[in-house]
Amino acid sequence: METLTTLKIVHVLATVLLLGSALGLAIWVWLARRKGDATAHTRTLQRPWVFVWLLMGLVLLSMPFTGWWMVHLVGWPLGQTWLLASSVLYTIAALAWFWLLVRLNRLRKAPSGSNGKFTIALALFSFVCFIAISGLMGAKPV
Repeated sequence: METLTTLKIVHVLATVLLLGSALGLAIWVWLARRKGDATAHTRTLQRPWVFVWLLMGLVLLSMPFTGWWMVHLVGWPLGQTWLLASSVLYTIAALAWFWLLVRLNRLRKAPSGSNGKFTIALALFSFVCFIAISGLMGAKPV
């Protein structure tokens, strides 16, 4: 039972780190843009922010493994609707997060005159998906 408790702590900590890092980056960009800096989003991939992105990537890689291990230890069948829905949402959200990272890197290398509405929509979509996954994991409608 100690392994399960450790896995739960690691999984929850990974979720908090992911959502907290994303929220921190979003607040930083929002405050910078509010002060009149229209190019703040192009600096999100510069040091020290690149370490935040690396942390989010590491957390994203660890979550499927810890989640599967917990499900395996508890003995839930993988065919449950809430597990399948969270897996699909996770895949979509992780791909959206990666697309966002590539898009921000492209904007950093060659800042264009785009207003960034699609970038913001992509970030919000990914964030909402991860919140929905957290809700499914918290509710566990077995």
